[in-house]
Amino acid sequence: MKIPTIAAVLGLAAVASAEVFLYETFSDGEGWTERWTPSAHREDLGKLEVSPGKWFADEAENAGLRTTEDYRFYAVSTKTKPFSNKDKDLVIQFDVKNEQDIDCGGSYLKFFDADLDPKTFNGDSKYNIMFGPDICGPKAIVHAIFEHNGTNYDLKKTVIAPKDTLTHTYTLTVKPDQSYEILVDGKSQASGSLLEDWDILPPKTIKDPEASKPADWVDEAMIVDENDIKPAGYDDIPEFIPDPTAKKPEDWDDDMDGEWEAPSIANPEYLGPWTPKKIANPLYKGEWEHPMIDNPEYKADTEIYAYDFGNVGIDVWQVKSGTIFDNILLTDDAEEAKKIRDETKARRSEEEGALATFNEKKAAEAKAKADAENRVEEDEAVEKIDLEDYEPAVKEEEIPEAAAEAIKKALEEEKKEVEEEKEEIKEESKKPIKDEL
Repeated sequence: MKIPTIAAVLGLAAVASAEVFLYETFSDGEGWTERWTPSAHREDLGKLEVSPGKWFADEAENAGLRTTEDYRFYAVSTKTKPFSNKDKDLVIQFDVKNEQDIDCGGSYLKFFDADLDPKTFNGDSKYNIMFGPDICGPKAIVHAIFEHNGTNYDLKKTVIAPKDTLTHTYTLTVKPDQSYEILVDGKSQASGSLLEDWDILPPKTIKDPEASKPADWVDEAMIVDENDIKPAGYDDIPEFIPDPTAKKPEDWDDDMDGEWEAPSIANPEYLGPWTPKKIANPLYKGEWEHPMIDNPEYKADTEIYAYDFGNVGIDVWQVKSGTIFDNILLTDDAEEAKKIRDETKARRSEEEGALATFNEKKAAEAKAKADAENRVEEDEAVEKIDLEDYEPAVKEEEIPEAAAEAIKKALEEEKKEVEEEKEEIKEESKKPIKDEL
């Protein structure tokens, strides 16, 4: 069951030693509009609504913040309880459902300090961390970008984002020892060190700019054996020879077809172009390695992981709308995150069933529409029949013999009547016309 959003926003402690700084469930209808502020940076930003989408397992549980307009930027943010993750774990987690079968668009979140101006919030606004899926065409990855000294650094490893239309949970955990882990639906997809998997700090050592490979350095491990000599007659061996098993066809006519020649085959004795063998180079010193020195620009930083937080924002571009954001969690309690994540996971089978039902309904509606269109086309075709080109359903040769005789007799009687009428008209025309005047 969803925790009421109002309680989550207050940052209530999950346990005495852990704290929840934001847990946004969008479970209070239009109440989200009092917490989230749309940016006024541009006038054509897309509109958002709280909705479970076109299909869902539970209307209340699955309701989240949904993008509603295609080909739009979206920019909206909300405040969190101000906090620093210095000396404590940081857990960022949220659910995303791309029910529109997204083709190109982001569905990630950005996390800011307390100084963010929500009205001027835009893609250039400085953030601490950007985390979540980004899909465009065949590319579907999970971003994990950290800001450090004015530069944004993305994870060097590749984490694949699911491309189906189900709900997925994304989790990023960062610890004070500067380690991290990324989970998708509770399964680890990447882990390691912020120092190794991001190029946030310059390398500790660099190649000595004053050093170079000596001019007399020998780095050829093998050399040609000068004492190796090509065998006598080596070049006389042909690459192809006549096929010894071939026979001239019996119907071959030398006068008509010319002199017969057997087809060629690869010569099993041919060894290819001769090259002298190679031997180990007695002067070889090994591969030259560039000497390394300490990097004068390197400075250890044990607090790369630490930020001050105060705002969370959605700043994405989408070609097709329909993404639903839900259960946005910001905490230092990994167990609380797991509990919420498991609740989403427990509804997976119901959600899959809802999707299957929705797809079946769509297929049935499409079939009904197609059938209706076909019936209309058939009716229109009947109305457009050309009577001059009309052919009767029963052809003359298919008429039964008894019926054919009756038709023949009727036609003969009709013809006789016509002839009699013509004869009467002819006789009348011979009578003198009486002058009435």
